[in-house]
Amino acid sequence: MIRAFLKRWMAGGIAAGWLVCGQVCAEAKPAILTAREAFVLAIEAYIFGYPLVTMDMTRRAMTNVREPEGMRAPLGQFARTRTYPLASNHDVTVPNADMLYTIVWLDVSQEPWVLSLPDMKDRYATFPMLDGWTTVFGAPGKRVTGTGPQQCAIVGPGWKGKLPAGLKAYKSPTGIVQVLGRVYCAGTPGDYAAAHALQDQCRAVPLSSYGKPYTPLSGQADPGIDSRKTVREQVNSLGVTDYFNRLAVLMKDNPPARADSRIVKKMDRLGIVPGKPFDIGKLDPIVIQVLEAVPAAAFSKIAAWSTDSTKAGDWSLQDGWMRTLKTGNYGIDYTQRALIAAIALGANLPQDAVAAVSTLDGTGQPYSGNSRYVMHFATGKAPSANGFWSLTMYDGDYFFVDNPLGRYSLSARDQLRSNPDGSLDVYIQTHPPGMDRESNWLPAPDGKFFLMLRFYWPKESLLDGAWKIPPVKRED
Repeated sequence: MIRAFLKRWMAGGIAAGWLVCGQVCAEAKPAILTAREAFVLAIEAYIFGYPLVTMDMTRRAMTNVREPEGMRAPLGQFARTRTYPLASNHDVTVPNADMLYTIVWLDVSQEPWVLSLPDMKDRYATFPMLDGWTTVFGAPGKRVTGTGPQQCAIVGPGWKGKLPAGLKAYKSPTGIVQVLGRVYCAGTPGDYAAAHALQDQCRAVPLSSYGKPYTPLSGQADPGIDSRKTVREQVNSLGVTDYFNRLAVLMKDNPPARADSRIVKKMDRLGIVPGKPFDIGKLDPIVIQVLEAVPAAAFSKIAAWSTDSTKAGDWSLQDGWMRTLKTGNYGIDYTQRALIAAIALGANLPQDAVAAVSTLDGTGQPYSGNSRYVMHFATGKAPSANGFWSLTMYDGDYFFVDNPLGRYSLSARDQLRSNPDGSLDVYIQTHPPGMDRESNWLPAPDGKFFLMLRFYWPKESLLDGAWKIPPVKRED
């Protein structure tokens, strides 16, 4: 999927950018920044800022409603998905058929917000907290804090004060905060009702209203926010001036980390200063001409990250399965961070979730509905997780696959039938494999498809590589 996403959505023009730079650099007069230096520095700045600009654009889109509806809700109010999407629903690519999203966006730049979570009754749930740079700074939930009722305060940068007794503090490095909660649900009518009751008990209130009657204000819908284009399309369509101006303004309430001081100083040479508008007119005309090619060139560099052989430690590809264990906390690996923001915004820490993607079978050939496949797990090697695991089917456009069973994934909750020797086979094909195999059948489309194997709260054997995902083999 990673390579498929990159080919389809992330085509860019880094070569074109260098060509423009090469044409004008020879004409450039001596200056503090040559055209080539400015081009290289601007690409670095674009990649550095991509997560923050994307998070802000996503926040604007997801909170641009008067009342909660589906995946959208006003700032400070929870958005709650109630059912898993049908194959006919093409609103969101790579949908999830395991967890019901329970999401709230907060602004903690002025005061802390108090988050209240109900007793989950041992149900798996996780509520990772992401700052504006997409770093996970807290992850309350079954793995970290258990499933009992809990309250905590999310405190913004620079806030000084005393919290009421009993409130655990999570310090956000930025004013922008997204709590991207996920609550497990089996997808049956009874479990939907139980999960909904838990979702409805999730609350967020500003600290000044904690312990008092509180009614959230209605949101405001801005017609100027484009709801027709995806956030990625909107971010990638920004010109260099708009992009760097957004980044500079956003960095006032969402300051870079101390480890980012080197790049922040370099960006100052271009006039990108936290909290100050970016004025491209102060730059040399030749530099301005070169910078126009930066957005396409920088995004091409982001797209190429996962296929760069020098980054094998960040991305692994084995037996047709690709995965990364570097999500949620990136340090100064800005390109890796930008890539995850582009293709998997809101990614968990690997200790909470790992997703492996396969677009090729064990021989390196793309999947096709014209063939039959089997995924064989040896005795004692079936997938497992401390939370749960699932294997999901997506068509060539990254949506669920319609089928007679209404089955989009296989997981531990399904009654999978093991072989007499204890091994497990999963059958991946378009047509039913027979009644004796139907329990283990993952229906495929007629054309291209890809697979995603998710592990929530994965076991250490997956994280350290001791347990390996087997290849998917053509049975015909």
